[in-house]
Parts: sequence; structure tokens; C-alpha cells
Amino acid sequence: MNRFFQRLGKAMLLAVIVMPIAGILLRIASEDLLNIPILGAAGNAVFGNLDILFAIGVAMGFVSAKDRGKPAMLAVVAILTLKEGLKVMNPDINMGIFGGIISGLVSAYCFDKFKEVKLPSALFFFAGENFPFLVVLLVQTLLALIFGFIWPVFQNGIDSFAQMLGSMGAIGVGLFVFFNRLLLPTGLHHVLNTYIYFEMGSFTNAAGEQVKGEIGRYIAQDPTAGYFLAPFFVIMMFAIPAISLAIYKASFKDQRENAKGLISSSAFTSFLTGITEPVEFMFMFASPTLYLIHAILAGIVGVISYLMNIRIGFAAGSGFIDYILNLGISTNGLKVLLLGIITFVVYYFVFYTFITKKDVKLIGRNENKVDYSEQNVEKESKASLKTSNYGYLAKTLLKSVGGKENIKDCYNCITRLRLEVNDSSLINEEQIKATSVAGVYRPSPNNIQIIIGPEVEKVYNEFEKLL
Repeated sequence: MNRFFQRLGKAMLLAVIVMPIAGILLRIASEDLLNIPILGAAGNAVFGNLDILFAIGVAMGFVSAKDRGKPAMLAVVAILTLKEGLKVMNPDINMGIFGGIISGLVSAYCFDKFKEVKLPSALFFFAGENFPFLVVLLVQTLLALIFGFIWPVFQNGIDSFAQMLGSMGAIGVGLFVFFNRLLLPTGLHHVLNTYIYFEMGSFTNAAGEQVKGEIGRYIAQDPTAGYFLAPFFVIMMFAIPAISLAIYKASFKDQRENAKGLISSSAFTSFLTGITEPVEFMFMFASPTLYLIHAILAGIVGVISYLMNIRIGFAAGSGFIDYILNLGISTNGLKVLLLGIITFVVYYFVFYTFITKKDVKLIGRNENKVDYSEQNVEKESKASLKTSNYGYLAKTLLKSVGGKENIKDCYNCITRLRLEVNDSSLINEEQIKATSVAGVYRPSPNNIQIIIGPEVEKVYNEFEKLL
């Protein structure tokens, strides 16, 4: 199970890559800022179709086929079939990324299982790699039928639970924030948010109009609104960046620079706009235990925020932009910074310790039991190949590791070509060293790292063409 979640976490990154810039576009294009709808449409194109992106990412991450074009298309067919089936069963059902993950897993399994099915000559078109499309259509239709009955039960239960939280004071705020984070992978957090944000309580504004929900009442300057919203500024502006820093610092030295771009941009997106998914999806499935710890810490922040009498709200998000826009009508809004600094320190310590002690496989930590005594990134960065014929070198290296059929996975870091093979007995280390590469390192029997130096990306590009 741990290996499954590790693999799922890695597959998530395919979808996470597009989120940071989309999040920034979505926020700055809103009515209270630039008010440019076409920019908002670009952001919504991503966040409005996360289930499709996750379906594609999971299918590509789990399928065993080297050519992942058809599995990706199969995943799109799978999620669209599920969504259309759910509309027939119940138009109010929204399974979010959970539906995408299920669709991706179904697609990968069906493609690997049925891609070699043979049929009579009259049905030849439907055989082979086309047959999984038929299977997926049937399976997803069945799943739509099943979830059409059971998903509303979960939605109704959470809606009732949300109504109960409103009268529980600090405990209610803490539980709301805890479950808000915990339910994020299933998409059911939207059900929880709907009541709190748009239905809980009522207030008559200066114009004599009655407004409902934490968001509406806070904007109308209801002195009792904003307690359920305030903790999210601490989470988005301080906790998520602390998680990002911990992931970066816990990454292996020779992978740190490659991981830096995605980690830093995701942290900045959360701080500025309040969109946390790019960071949370980095570790959510790689370590469910760590994500549970995150939800618990977030809940504690909610309790403390209420006890500190912090009352600040938002209209579109809970990042720095919204913090500045809403600070003027807040109560103890500056205390967000004090609680945020404390939260940053706690989150960083907890996450860095857990990631390193439990050896959680996140971005920048792609190998088990890395022996840093074998690594000298600075020295490797000065290594130079004796040939500039990268295509020839890639062919020689591929032959030396048993050919393309023996390659299970392949990627590069700053200085190394990293390979995972099916059969380690086919690796010819002497032949690899004869190419005058800087060195060879074997962290495990089926993993080999060929130390090339700063030209590794050029070699990798040629190597990938051969696969």
C-alpha cells in the first residue's frame, strides 16, 4: 500500500505542474483586481478541469506501456464517461479529483490487461489497443451507477455536519479547518465550505438587505463573521510556504535545483493567492500520514485563531492579496502575522523531521538509501564529457544497460542520468565506464546512476529518443 501511494504521489506531479501559473492568473483576473475575464478563463481552464488532468496523470503514471499516448486518451474517455453518467444519476454530484484518480487507475489497469486481446477478423478494428476503450466505457458506466447512489450519502452527511459546527465556537472552527483540509482529495470539502461560506448565520446590512454565510456577512461588516475564515490566511500565507521550504531542504543535494522551480512557484502561489493544491498534492498521496498531520495542525491553527479573537475574511481567496484588501475591516488582523510566524516554524520543523526520518519519497527525493558519501555535486558539476556526440553516447549507454526493453524508468538530475531497469544482470558497468563518463553509482540492484556532468540533459534528450 505504501508503494502504491508513493507511485500515486509521483503521478500527481504531472497535474501539479500546470497549477501555479493558473492559480495566479485566476486570482489577479478577479473583479476586485484587474477584472480581465479572459485571464480568469485561462486559470479556470485548469482548476475547472482538475479531474481530467488527474485522470491523465494517474493513467500515465501507472500504465506499464512505454507509449502512453493511448492510455492518456483512454483516461480522458474514462473521466468524461463517469461525469456524464453521474449527471444522469444526480446532477448535483461532483466527485472532483477523486473521480479523476479512479478514472486514471481504471484506464491504466484496463489498458495493460486488455491491450493484446484478439478478436475474429470481422471485429479486427476493436482488437488490441482499441479493446480497452470498450472495457473502460462499460466499467465507468457501472461506476457512475454505483457512485450515483452512494456519493449523495456522503455529501448529505457532511452538509449536516457543517451545520452543527457553526455553534461550537473554537472547537467548531478547528474541526472545520481540519475537515476542510482532510476532505480536499475527495472534493467533498466543497460541500463543507458551501454551508459555512454561504449559508451559516444572517445579518442585515446598512441597506436593509439580509446576507447569509461567513463570506457575505464579513463583507457586510457583521461583527460576528470572519472567525471561520481567518485561519486560512495563516495556512495559505505561512504553513504552505513552510511545507514547501521543508520539502526543498529535505531534497537530495543533486536533485535540489531541479525541484526548486516547482516548489518555489507553488509556495508563492499559495502565499499570494491562497491556492494550496500545487503544494498539497506534492505530498498528499506520497504520504497520507503526513497529510493527516497537516490537517491536524491546520485544525489547531483554527482553534488558536479563534481564541486570539482574529476575525478577517475574504471574497475570492485567503492569500496575501486578500489579506491586504480585507485588513482594514478586520478584528486583530495583524495577529495573523504573529500566529503565522509561529505556525511557519512549527510546520517547517514537523515536516522536515518527518520527511527525513521516514524517508518520504517527494519531489527531489527519488531514490532510496542515497549514500551522500558517494556524492559530490560540486565535483560532478565540473565533470566534462570527452565527446560532444550525444546521440552516439546515448546509444552506447542504452546498449550497456540492456537495451530499451530493459528500461523501466529514466530521468536526469543536475549531473546524473538515473535509470531503473528490469534485469540488473544485463548492465555492463565496464562498457559504461569505457565511454569516459565521470562515474557509475548503484544505489540498489535495479537502479543505476551514470555520472555525466552538466551535459547530462543533452545526453538524456538523446537517450529518451531511443526509448
